[in-house]
Amino acid sequence: MNPSYVVLLPVKPPGRGKTRLGELPRDVLAAAFAMDTVTACLAAASVARILAVTDDASFARSLSAMGCEAMPDGVSGDLNASLALASAEAERRWPGLVPVALCADLPCLTPEDLDAALTQEPGRPRYVADTSGQGTTLYTAPPEEFAPRFGPSSAVHHADGGAWPVAGDLQSLRLDVDDADDLAAAYALGVGGHTAKVLAEIA
Repeated sequence: MNPSYVVLLPVKPPGRGKTRLGELPRDVLAAAFAMDTVTACLAAASVARILAVTDDASFARSLSAMGCEAMPDGVSGDLNASLALASAEAERRWPGLVPVALCADLPCLTPEDLDAALTQEPGRPRYVADTSGQGTTLYTAPPEEFAPRFGPSSAVHHADGGAWPVAGDLQSLRLDVDDADDLAAAYALGVGGHTAKVLAEIA
């Protein structure tokens, strides 16, 4: 399989994200989730590049050391606008690669599930709904059609915008972690090394 995608990975500064994790060390866990997501992307045959979108300069350096490139949020407080700008920047840097917006809170993600999703219906807009069926963990479209609609009920909004729902189990790609129950489900499914290390330290 020839790599043909650039992953756009929006990452909140770890200290500001995952407030629903309550008393758990959300900053350390958020960073671990993102790093496990990156690890899976780097191992996916369909992914050629990763562009992290974050205003956390220190964490951007950590992600760059793993093999990502990074850019700051283009529009503060507007994820979809920032992703659109990131898509344009990716097209400038790597013409011909197809942009993929991917959540950074997928500690279970496997390269196999990511490749399986990206090889379905290539050439058209499509999305992966989360385990609830309401949210979205992945959205991709050709650069000229790239119009992400993340936010409440994003799966419905992506479908209404003409995107095709990716089929299949794809558990590791659908399970984004927002709260302690999600984290327990992720642990049962099997988390990546960064998240496993944090969980071992706080057990």
